[in-house]
Amino acid sequence: MTSPPSEYPVLSLNGITKRFGTLTANDDISIDIVPGRIHCLLGENGAGKSTLMNILFGLLTPDEGEIKLGETPLELGDPRQAMAAGIGMVHQHFMLIPPFTVAENMVLGHEPGALGLLNLGQARLKVQELSEQYRLDVDPDALVEDLPVGIQQRVEILKSLALDAKYLIFDEPTAVLTPQEIDELMGVMRALRDEGRAIVFITHKLREVREVADDITVIRRGRVVGQPESSASEAELAAMMVGRSVELRVSKDEPKIGDARLVIKDLLVATPTGSVAVDHLNLTVRSGEIIVIAGVQGNGQTELAEALLGTTTPIGGTVTLDGVDITRVGPSGTLAAGLGYVPEDRNRDGLVGDFSVAQNLVLDNLDGFSKAGNLQLGRISDNAEQLVEEFDIRVTSTQQPARSLSGGNQQKVVLARELSRPLSLLLANQPTRGVDVGAIEFLHGRIVAERDKGTAVLIISTELDEVESLADQIAVMYRGQIVGIVPPDTPRDVLGLMMVGAAPKEVS
Repeated sequence: MTSPPSEYPVLSLNGITKRFGTLTANDDISIDIVPGRIHCLLGENGAGKSTLMNILFGLLTPDEGEIKLGETPLELGDPRQAMAAGIGMVHQHFMLIPPFTVAENMVLGHEPGALGLLNLGQARLKVQELSEQYRLDVDPDALVEDLPVGIQQRVEILKSLALDAKYLIFDEPTAVLTPQEIDELMGVMRALRDEGRAIVFITHKLREVREVADDITVIRRGRVVGQPESSASEAELAAMMVGRSVELRVSKDEPKIGDARLVIKDLLVATPTGSVAVDHLNLTVRSGEIIVIAGVQGNGQTELAEALLGTTTPIGGTVTLDGVDITRVGPSGTLAAGLGYVPEDRNRDGLVGDFSVAQNLVLDNLDGFSKAGNLQLGRISDNAEQLVEEFDIRVTSTQQPARSLSGGNQQKVVLARELSRPLSLLLANQPTRGVDVGAIEFLHGRIVAERDKGTAVLIISTELDEVESLADQIAVMYRGQIVGIVPPDTPRDVLGLMMVGAAPKEVS
């Protein structure tokens, strides 16, 4: 594709290197960002994408390298200078003040007015003008805390446009959006490109890259490993990301579904502040099937998982596993009943980083590896050697600390530990978050294998590719309730409408 004419110069990153202690996050990276084009920065979580863009936006200072706007070097490590040069950033985690209005957030730090007085009327007018120009319908007087995440993202985009950003960085912008909101965002990026602005789109989602990219740079372990043509296939991009060919969809046979194992009836769970997070939820998972709970993050999925594990006590309803009431037995009781748990955040809830790999592999089964109150170190070591081989966990030694492993290998440790004992139910919350596509291929295969053993499997995921690949049935969750259960071939636009509360019969 030929770039449209633009009055803006090329923005160049030359030889950018950034170290954090012994970790080299960016290693001699050079990229040209051309106005009138969408440049996708592709790589797995931890590849160095966000670090590089934080350097470009002035939030970090590189150890080596320079940034030039045309032939003019830019001052490094100063966001105000970056914004003055026309660089804007739409952050993955929104930089908004929830109790402020849209207009107030828009002008925060750049307040219009005179003699120290804020002119909110001028700010409101700016919101209205930009909303109309880019078809980003936003009420300037709405409180940000009352807006859904898709609208909050529009506010982030408008903030950059209000400063006349000519080089817009979108950092993993689709992580919390419905399919319809993703389509709208892609349209906004194309419109901005077509008027001559440069777009940098940071992502690890191959489908989105294929949809909008004019230029692609693939980063792996802090280095540029390729700049493929925008016509490259998803398989080619995935291979470049991980260094080998991978299967992007799990291969599985039809499920052999048996009797009900997990039965949730009228489950009611409150947050620590007293608001309802899980609202009289009903769900049954049977032997030999995978049900995936899909939905936008923040609709009660985390609280549901905690209630099933037993770290949160429900205020109403029941949970039974193989006919045994586990509603209020706590984590030790649910694990003893046959529940295996892969947490949403492996570093916080799944591993003890300073413990060895071998120790982490027996964390929830210490009684099985002790005698007369003493740990049987030989058995723990033998268990680790067996699981490391079985789950292809890449280690130099089973005695190395778990924190020293890559994200994918850490996740394999968690899954290996949970699958190393007989299970009635495998509960996995975001099972492949922060994991490269090669490890995803392996983890998905093991989850399906566990299903085929007759285990009931309940997955919680916000990644639609994962939902469609793993699910035998998809349960869509919205505001603490299951709004419908649909087959895995349900169109994405239907799933998207369900994610904002529509019942299946309303959108079929």
